Amino acid sequence: MRPKYYALFVFFSLLFLFYPGDSPTFQLFAFHRKNFQKEPSLPLVTSFVPVLRVTSTPVVSAEGVYITDLASFTPIFAKNEHLHLYPASTTKIITALVVMDSFKLDDVITVKQVKNEGQTMGLVPGERITVENLLYGLLVHSGNDAAYAFADFYGYDAFISLMNKKAEALHMKDSHFANPAGLDDDSQVVTPFDLSLAGRELLKNPELKKIVSTKAITISDVDFQIFHKLENVNKLLGEVQGIGGLKTGYTEAAGENLVSFYKKHGHEFLIVILKSTDRFADTRSVVSWVDGNVEYVDMKPLLQ
Repeated sequence: MRPKYYALFVFFSLLFLFYPGDSPTFQLFAFHRKNFQKEPSLPLVTSFVPVLRVTSTPVVSAEGVYITDLASFTPIFAKNEHLHLYPASTTKIITALVVMDSFKLDDVITVKQVKNEGQTMGLVPGERITVENLLYGLLVHSGNDAAYAFADFYGYDAFISLMNKKAEALHMKDSHFANPAGLDDDSQVVTPFDLSLAGRELLKNPELKKIVSTKAITISDVDFQIFHKLENVNKLLGEVQGIGGLKTGYTEAAGENLVSFYKKHGHEFLIVILKSTDRFADTRSVVSWVDGNVEYVDMKPLLQ
């Protein structure tokens, strides 16, 4: 490349990345500067920046979508990313983060009462189970009874308060939580962008990252008297190469929700699908679109 053309390439690359103006096309590739300004302690861990080969968009039924490159937290595609929607069981991402802040993995939880509404793992009143095993019930099997067991044992109102404080700490400005399981409540809302912040935080924790990638597991209470066979609700685990979890959600009001961790050629993505008519088909469509349209430019030589 001739020197003058190289200089122009550097100039416009940096311009588009850091000063995208009002252009939605340029903004698509710009770093989420506001988010980084609020998290000055979070360094940019890569010099590779995603760009689109063509200006196509993934075909999805979901009302809210947010796709981001994890390393740089650069948005790749967004649809109604700040729209208030019901989270359903994607709420349990925040529930799990609060649990990790509040307990040790080998702490023992006594089940005070059992919430049998919706999806459950089959807890028994009075059952004593470790935090680690209960997290499997929460995140793998999406047990509403597991979510309420954590909240009740800690102190229900205090636990819900911690959930909202956690959301605030993660800069989830448009989200609010009223229960730990994701049951529909007019005051319990999230946005696709906010869920990407929560999902990113969960993936920073090695234990939680391992749990959400588990296809199936059998766990027990501390006395090995009660056993729970848990199957991951996420059909894509083990079926779509590169999918490593993260969290499903469904209620009639929320529609089908899915937050996914996807890895391809060493690059990692977070895919948020909300209020879909087919979350698994939508996520497959997004994965295919990412594979065919996203490539990376190494900005390091241009910044030296």
